[in-house]
Amino acid sequence: MWKGRQIVSATTPSEVSTQGAKTKRQLPEALGLVVVLLALVIFFSITSPVFLTTTNGLNMVTNIAVIGIMAVPGTFLLIAGQVDLSVGSVAAMCGMVTASLAGPLGIPAAIGVGLLVGLVVGLINGFFVMIVGVNSLIVTLGGLATFFGIGQLIGDGQTILVQGFRFLGTARPFLNIPMPVILFVTVLIIGILILRFTVYGRQLYAIGANPTAARLVGIPSKRVVFIAFMFSSIAAALAGLILVSQLGAASPNNARGYELLVVTAIVLGGASLSGGRGTILGTFIGLMIIQVLATGLTLLNVQSFWQSVATGILLITAVSFDRLRERLSPTN
Repeated sequence: MWKGRQIVSATTPSEVSTQGAKTKRQLPEALGLVVVLLALVIFFSITSPVFLTTTNGLNMVTNIAVIGIMAVPGTFLLIAGQVDLSVGSVAAMCGMVTASLAGPLGIPAAIGVGLLVGLVVGLINGFFVMIVGVNSLIVTLGGLATFFGIGQLIGDGQTILVQGFRFLGTARPFLNIPMPVILFVTVLIIGILILRFTVYGRQLYAIGANPTAARLVGIPSKRVVFIAFMFSSIAAALAGLILVSQLGAASPNNARGYELLVVTAIVLGGASLSGGRGTILGTFIGLMIIQVLATGLTLLNVQSFWQSVATGILLITAVSFDRLRERLSPTN
């Protein structure tokens, strides 16, 4: 712990001023996201009478729960200058593993194996990125294809039905709130606490802002990022289990394309592709913008194809603004 405190204090005056400038920029950026979100809510509330209802609001939060659970550790990675594009395939593969073992082992043991597989995937990703030195984009892109293929092999390309596994996806144990929402809020709170109040969170920011300086002051960069990859894959496994529970079946196509939504939400929320910047709150607002847009377009009977177009445009726009911020930053 003492070592972590020393790391935080080992900053030059220029680094302190840089951190101050970033703190000043966080508020306008967050306000800008909130304004966009409110504008979308107002527009769809006017155009659709059922949009601004409690039921629809709860449905939207439930819909983003699976993606949000993956986006929290995804924010950790992007802050550290890394990315995990394999989360969708990992979620589907772990769901297939759990479904295939639910009969012979029972559901509790199958869930444990599914989460364990997620942990192993995190170890594999972390090993190739931090030990072998392969770019995380390449490693996780390869993982995306590999784990999707393994998921198909497990079920021979077919959907596997699961009986008696509904509590994780459809139960409402507290105040009629769906279990996926409870799990998402729990992960969200844990993510906020880690980034704001722990040495590990400060180390993630330091590694993303300047990997060389972080290493020189004694931050165990490999271990920190390794753990972040493990968090990411375990969260993906949990998301996959929730999907299986919601659908009552596992498919190799479950969660396919979710990695795009995860990255879009994180970058839209203000995280930098260069690392060193990002917040869980920003990611949550990014998730809500994506879901409000998707729900509003659905209520307006807009074809689902256009929703994919809108998501792609959001990602391009968010990345463009990120690049523009980097260029206009007084520290560059």
